[in-house]
Amino acid sequence: MRIHHIIASSLLALACSAQAGGEHNHGHEHQSLHGGIVTEAKDMDFELVAKPDQIALHVRDHGKPASAKGATAKLTLLNGTEKTSVTLSPAGDAHLQAKGSFAIKSGTKVVALVTLAGKKPINVRFAIK
Repeated sequence: MRIHHIIASSLLALACSAQAGGEHNHGHEHQSLHGGIVTEAKDMDFELVAKPDQIALHVRDHGKPASAKGATAKLTLLNGTEKTSVTLSPAGDAHLQAKGSFAIKSGTKVVALVTLAGKKPINVRFAIK
C-alpha cells in the first residue's frame, strides 16, 4: 500500500515540475518567425537567419520586436578550426544584418555578442543544423 503512495506522490511532483517548466516562456513562444534558428538569452529571443550571402539577426523582447536602432552585433562563425568574424548593423526596426560571402553549412557554430541601445552586451549561441 505504501508503494502506491510513493508512486502517486512522485507522479504528482513530476506533473507539477513539468507545469512550472512550461511557465518559463513568460507567455510567448520561442518559434521561428523568419525561417531561422531561435535562441533565448536574457528573456529575449534572437533568431538567426544565416545564408551564404546574407546573415540576419531578428530580436524580440517577450515576443514583440525589439528596436535595433543603435544596436550592434559581432558574430563569430566557427567551422572546425576555421573562424570568421562578421559585424551586423541595423537593417530595419527589429533586425541587424550583414551581406557578403559566408561559410554557412551544417555544423557551423555561431557565437553572437549583441548590444542593444542602452543595454549590456548579451552573448547568444547558435548551431546550424
